[in-house]
Amino acid sequence: MALFDFRRRLAAEALGTALLVATVVGSGIMAERGTSDGALALLANTAATGAILVVLIACLGPVSGAHFNPGVTLMLALRGEIAAGETALYALMQAAGGVAGTMAAQFMFDLPLVEASTKMRTGGAQWFAEALAAFGLGLTILAGRRFASSGVAWLVALYIVAAYWFTSSTSFANPAVALARSLTDSFAGIRPADVPAFALAEIAGFALAFVFGGWLLRERPFAAR
Repeated sequence: MALFDFRRRLAAEALGTALLVATVVGSGIMAERGTSDGALALLANTAATGAILVVLIACLGPVSGAHFNPGVTLMLALRGEIAAGETALYALMQAAGGVAGTMAAQFMFDLPLVEASTKMRTGGAQWFAEALAAFGLGLTILAGRRFASSGVAWLVALYIVAAYWFTSSTSFANPAVALARSLTDSFAGIRPADVPAFALAEIAGFALAFVFGGWLLRERPFAAR
């Protein structure tokens, strides 16, 4: 039985996604203003994102599971760990929280609350990158929960830090975050028109992680002797 009622779990998902997106967008704006070096800006953005992920998953994981990501919620729903009705509401609150996080970051830096991004992120290479990023994140979560449950916060954060750099898309790996980042015309932005393809690639990656992870992590029972 869950220790926290559904309303509190939804609130934790909205709050966690909001703080995650505020960190991604806010650190991107700060980095962009602080340096003209793109690699240095990405490094600052990466460090802030990884740090907040450890905090949010460790602190809010016991409340809601710390999904902060519709793809993660869907993957766990396919595993029977969350009901269909709860899945839709989780995703809705994650999206709403993400949008609120963008608006908070924009406000902090004296920018319009909503500013459609003009940063183009499209093409087969980036779609593949997003599918791969989501697949790796999903597998990290499934294997981490199985073999290193006390370290999941660190495993997820470290994976995302790495994926920022090894993927051409800088690893959104989250449909709610992609939507939220379309509302800022800053370092972290993505054109609204590019969001649907990113989201589909991400969902495909999580679905593949569900299938492959289910096979890979299923132990073979010992034959009776």
